[in-house]
This record gives sequence, C-alpha cells and structure tokens, in this order.
Amino acid sequence: VSKEARSAISRAASVFVLYATSCANNFAMKSKRKTLSAADVLAAMEEMEFDRFITPLKDALEAYKREQRGKKEASEQKKKDKKPENEEHKSKENEEDTEEVKMVEDEEQKEIENEEEDVEN
Repeated sequence: VSKEARSAISRAASVFVLYATSCANNFAMKSKRKTLSAADVLAAMEEMEFDRFITPLKDALEAYKREQRGKKEASEQKKKDKKPENEEHKSKENEEDTEEVKMVEDEEQKEIENEEEDVEN
C-alpha cells in the first residue's frame, strides 16, 4: 500500500469518526445530555445508514462490558482474598506478642519469688 493510499485511508477514517461523533452528539443533545453514550453511537450509525455495523458494534460492546465486569469481579475477589490474609498475619502477630508478654510475666514472677525466698533466708 502506497504512502498516499495510507494517508487517504487515515483521512477518510478521521472524517468518518468525526461525522459519527457529530451525529451521536446530536442524539445526546436531544436527550439534554453532554456525554455521549453507546446508545447515541448506535443511533447515529442507524441514522448514517450504516445498519450493517450495528450488530458487530453491539457484540463488541457486550464483549467489552463482560471483560470489564470480569476485571471488576477479579479485583474485588483479590481484595477479599487479601483481607483475610492480613487478618491472619495480624492474628499471628498478636499470638506472638501474647506469648512474649507471658514469657516476660513468667520471668518477673520468678524474680519476685526468688526475691521473696532471699528475704525469707
């Protein structure tokens, strides 16, 4: 493909996207919205008489939504999985701290007992 052909295709694609966006924007404005939605784009395709693109666009949109849901669910599951792990880690730390405190208390108790024995003697 020649350089001129690539340039012409690129320009044609740009014009098509701008025209489709303009048509979709008209649908959004009729609905008193500033943000374009997928429904606006699909309606624009129909208005522009590109009906054969509507089904592939809907399929691609559904695939995208499924992918996003999957990512969101995976992220939420990862957060849930990570949370108990942190709690287990904290629990282990608390057990270790408790054991250390018990050891110190036992040593202090022994020292007190030894001191009492020394005083008795």
